[in-house]
Amino acid sequence: MAVEAREKQAIIMACETFIQNVLKPRFLSEIRPNEWNYTVDLHGAWRASGYRFIQRYRSGMSHNRGEEFDAPFAKLDRIGSDRFDIYWMRHTGKWWRLYTNVTLAKALLILETDELLHPV
Repeated sequence: MAVEAREKQAIIMACETFIQNVLKPRFLSEIRPNEWNYTVDLHGAWRASGYRFIQRYRSGMSHNRGEEFDAPFAKLDRIGSDRFDIYWMRHTGKWWRLYTNVTLAKALLILETDELLHPV
């Protein structure tokens, strides 16, 4: 389902505000380098019909120290005007729908409170 530019921008702005005001202070108050992969940023991006929440990792391993990669951990799939399904990225690399047909405000509250949808 196509989304109008104005609605898409409103969704993106709400999600980016959520990342800055809720996710980063709670889950990335400081970067903690270690010998494995560690989180260096939380951000998001619009893709296809929805918005993905993404962790940026940096490797601390000796064979690829400093290399970075992105790993999405949750997404909002727009299914209609102010209606979203919420997906969680399983360890298998497959999206798994956890909630359906919720408003954007409710979706952001669920992302804040459901531990399964939190960044690792």
